[in-house]
Amino acid sequence: MDQCGRLIAFLVTPGQRGDAPVGAQLIGSVPPPKSLAADRAYDSDALRQMLLAQGTRPVIPNAPYRKRLHPFDPEAYKRRNLVERAFCRLKDFRRIATRYDKLAGNFLAMVKLASMRLWLRAYESTA
Repeated sequence: MDQCGRLIAFLVTPGQRGDAPVGAQLIGSVPPPKSLAADRAYDSDALRQMLLAQGTRPVIPNAPYRKRLHPFDPEAYKRRNLVERAFCRLKDFRRIATRYDKLAGNFLAMVKLASMRLWLRAYESTA
């Protein structure tokens, strides 16, 4: 997602699989950002090390079970609401909100179409 809340990369995973295991793969598919905000589910040493190695500042709250706390910037974390708003905009498309398409390829195609429409809507509002 870019700084305007527009999707730039996405993966479709099985419904029972968590997002965190594929987080590194998704993050690695885009140019490294200056900072990356994520929720507690992404709080792992491996992901933090990967981000720091590519020059990205992780803005991830510490998980409650973490013994050694990492620095956390609550002001920067407030921008994570862009992620939540992007998902809400995607769910405006009923076909995506209800996962009408059962095949992953068809669902991914609809997510791509909806994302393009959202990019176009953002472009139209700035023009």
